[in-house]
Amino acid sequence: MKKCQARKVWHFCFQRVFNCFAKNIESFNIHMEKIHATTVLGVLHNGTVALGADGQATMGNTVAKSNVKKIRTLQGGKILVGFAGSTADAFTLLDRFEEKLNGYGGNMKRAAIELAKDWRTDRYLRKLEAMMITANKDEILVISGTGDVLEPENGIASIGSGGNFALSAAQALKKHAGHLTAEEMVREGLTIAADLCIYTNHNLVIEKVVQ
Repeated sequence: MKKCQARKVWHFCFQRVFNCFAKNIESFNIHMEKIHATTVLGVLHNGTVALGADGQATMGNTVAKSNVKKIRTLQGGKILVGFAGSTADAFTLLDRFEEKLNGYGGNMKRAAIELAKDWRTDRYLRKLEAMMITANKDEILVISGTGDVLEPENGIASIGSGGNFALSAAQALKKHAGHLTAEEMVREGLTIAADLCIYTNHNLVIEKVVQ
């Protein structure tokens, strides 16, 4: 009788511990999958292109890192890439985009279109949650996982959680403060976004396209 009761108590305790462990693992996996949020802004102005981003990576409601570099230079600085969304997914897409660039002789628009095709149709790539801005000396493109490659009409593009704040600021600056450089517009736009968006900080990285 005592052995039977002891076995029941042991089984009950084991089940409670196992359930608690499983719940914590599930919670951990959810948070690990959602390292995200940022602001990326690109401006083409007076023949110069600048692309910048903040440095914050968010895990759920927690700042996971404050100095992530989300702007990459490719093709010797002639092409810039900025990403927003899940950090791991963005790096995967960045590698794939660089492969496309090398495969098409540095033709940015062709590489962007081919990446968007793969992103939309490939079973693995379709699960990736990120967006990208690419820029060269002539144009800025936004690439999404729905197969879209968008070229903004006014030479300003933004993505990420604070993208609308940065976009609005850059549009106003371009219209009313045309004496500023593209780099200055990007810096001010990102600064305003960081003031308003809790997922964006003031650790800014800004690059200019090599002419």
